[in-house]
Amino acid sequence: MSEYNFLEIEKKWQSYWTENHTFKSSIDKDKEKYYVLEMFPYPSGRIHMGHVRNYTIGDVVARYRMSAGFNVLHPIGFDAFGQPAENAAIKHDTDPKEWTEKCIGWMVKELKHMGFSYDWDRELSTHRDEYYRWNQWIFIKMMEQGLAYKKGCPVNWCPSCQTTLANEEVVNGECWRCQTEVIQKELEQWYLKITEFKDVLLEDLETLKYWPERVRTMQKNWIGKSFGVEIYFKEAETEKNLPVFTTRQDTIFGATYMVVAPEYPQLKEMIKGKPEEAQVLKFIEQVSRKSKIVRVSADVKKEGVFTGTYAINPVNNEKIPIWTADYVLMDYGTGAIMAVPTHDQRDFLFAKEHNLPMRVVIKNSDAGITNADELNEAYEEDGVQVNSAQFDGLTNTEAKEKIADWMEQEKIGQRQVFFRLKDWLISRQRYWGTPIPMIYCDKCGVVPVPEKDLPVKLPEKIDITGEGGSPLAKVKEFVEVACPVCAQPARRETDTMATFIDSSWYFLRFCSPRYDKGVFDQEEVNYWMTVDQYIGGIEHAVLHLLYSRFFTKFLNSIGLVDMKEPFQKLLTQGMVLKDGEVMSKSKGNIVDPDEIIQKYGADSLRLRILFAAPPEAEIDWQNKDMDGAWRFLNRVWTLVLSFHELKTSGMEIKELGFEKKLLFKLHTAIKKVTEEMSGGFKFNTAISTMMELVNEISPALRTAQEKNAMNEVLEQAVTALVIMISPITPHMCEELWQVMGNKGTILKAAWPIYDSKYLEQDELTIVVQVNSKVRSKIIVPADIAEDALKEKVLADEKIKNWVQDKPVKKFIVIPKKLVNLIM
Repeated sequence: MSEYNFLEIEKKWQSYWTENHTFKSSIDKDKEKYYVLEMFPYPSGRIHMGHVRNYTIGDVVARYRMSAGFNVLHPIGFDAFGQPAENAAIKHDTDPKEWTEKCIGWMVKELKHMGFSYDWDRELSTHRDEYYRWNQWIFIKMMEQGLAYKKGCPVNWCPSCQTTLANEEVVNGECWRCQTEVIQKELEQWYLKITEFKDVLLEDLETLKYWPERVRTMQKNWIGKSFGVEIYFKEAETEKNLPVFTTRQDTIFGATYMVVAPEYPQLKEMIKGKPEEAQVLKFIEQVSRKSKIVRVSADVKKEGVFTGTYAINPVNNEKIPIWTADYVLMDYGTGAIMAVPTHDQRDFLFAKEHNLPMRVVIKNSDAGITNADELNEAYEEDGVQVNSAQFDGLTNTEAKEKIADWMEQEKIGQRQVFFRLKDWLISRQRYWGTPIPMIYCDKCGVVPVPEKDLPVKLPEKIDITGEGGSPLAKVKEFVEVACPVCAQPARRETDTMATFIDSSWYFLRFCSPRYDKGVFDQEEVNYWMTVDQYIGGIEHAVLHLLYSRFFTKFLNSIGLVDMKEPFQKLLTQGMVLKDGEVMSKSKGNIVDPDEIIQKYGADSLRLRILFAAPPEAEIDWQNKDMDGAWRFLNRVWTLVLSFHELKTSGMEIKELGFEKKLLFKLHTAIKKVTEEMSGGFKFNTAISTMMELVNEISPALRTAQEKNAMNEVLEQAVTALVIMISPITPHMCEELWQVMGNKGTILKAAWPIYDSKYLEQDELTIVVQVNSKVRSKIIVPADIAEDALKEKVLADEKIKNWVQDKPVKKFIVIPKKLVNLIM
């Protein structure tokens, strides 16, 4: 019997798949299509265990669907632009393109070593001009529709990367890539008007029934639709309007001060000539160095200063002080808030810090606190209105509507809907990204590059230092260009696009990656899309997924695609940790998949990483766990070869007595494994089920060997086992399939189908507990009545020893599974 030589077997079948274009996909309208996609990787140079897990999950889904008769599209590519490559180029004194191509070469080799079923003919990389040409084309189309524009405003700025950051790219006040503290800086930037699609982005979340609820909630919160009232406060001295948006108009009578953002447009005019002017200007400058994330963080002390000005509360004409504070942003509402310290904890802490007045306007019951001095924290729950004029005595939920009605009648407020979502800042002051295809002409203004002149290519082998803004601005040959309208000297835009542009539509390009007559072949896109199963990390729940939905909806709006959502089903896999921590070079806890492959084989690694936990859960990786996976595959290898030896020895086919029991286990396994492969995705459970099947096949095989007989049910079980485990361990199963006398790839074998008639048992094994601890197991007829079951349990010798003469207080029965005696 030959040994399981995994290195030789894996190399053999990887070559076979490549030479025979096994995973090449094309339109076939006679088959149901299935598009499975894992979020494509950044080419860092080496795959890590997170890659192994993500791509193994996708590969198992793809291979199962191929075996189940679907026409499968399973592509791969590289999200290649971005700051890390630029930083690496500076560090290694090389060109970003050369560095990126080298890293892609390494990753392709390692991905192929894992045996993933990618259609490599569709490989794409976003740094190649045949791809980013269409980034530029989409940008121009958005501009034509009024969805791309430029404006000046404060932005998140990373001093280290010398580039702007979207709010989502600021983590705990630091750049998400280099962890440098982020500051605020005024710049002219390009934006995409994602807010134009805010309603449909929110509403269509309800159609994504197969997305994790957590992800849908995160997107819903990011879009942040709020219903409330815009209240017209006035500046006391000038009577200029100071509108405030609030969702808590029921607390308006408790507004005892106002707070405006340091960036509030009227602030500098309001403080001009006042004694507080210098202090306020200094505060504005200090806040400009803080990121927005830090400013609103709940665990950071809020800071502010009095502006020297006052506002008039329109509901009671009360004069209240206006402060400016770091916790108020221009990003939401009007940039000014009414502060109600008795009913907002943030305002409460700020008022206590600065000795500002407070007034209770909602109490929690008839005996609730009405004296603000007695409060230890803000009362933020529902209750009854007090100190609220004609609205006293109403519940605050009733008062919300009545106060809104009254404000509209008195013309001191208006119902409004506000969104947290802001337009998408896409400008980046770096080299390694898609050039923004715009030209500045003194005569014609800002004009797009004509489509015939796309792509605007990145100049190669330029000097990159990582300092002083965009490197492109220093390349004369790139910057200087003739205006496409008047032919006079003009200059190119030197900012490049955020890399999230690249990943916002790549799933569409995969449908026709070599198509050069347009952004994609519409026939291919309308056949393959939507993506049936998308797989990636939860960290992309807001960033990438929201932008991809936006791009799809835009392309739908101009008639290029039929679908309105890009991804039908979404699986967010958990991280792979080492000793409870994220793997990183700095911590010295990186696990190299290639070392494991050399020792145990890719199939053992695939099996182990899927068996470790359900896909959504985190894994704490331990190399020693590989031994169990290796032993199981050797057991399967030996079992199948032993069966093949028996089959080819010319033995007579006989019934051997185990058929009914083996058929039950076989069809139970087919049912369970198929459920998990087709949508449950609890691959650990599927593997466990197949291990149980192996445990049932092994004694049946020994019986057949001892009796020198072949058995048809045994053959069915072995054949089904090899097919069912093949999506997880494809190399070994391809080899076993060939050893068993079959031609070609196992992917052509029909996926087994269970027969419900074999799922019924004559006998059951019942676990018996005493005081919830397992004390015995008994075999009983499947249709046994409960009284007869009790008799059988109490007659069991092991149970007699535990029960003795003690009374049984409770006899708990879980049908067909368990009995628990409570003494």
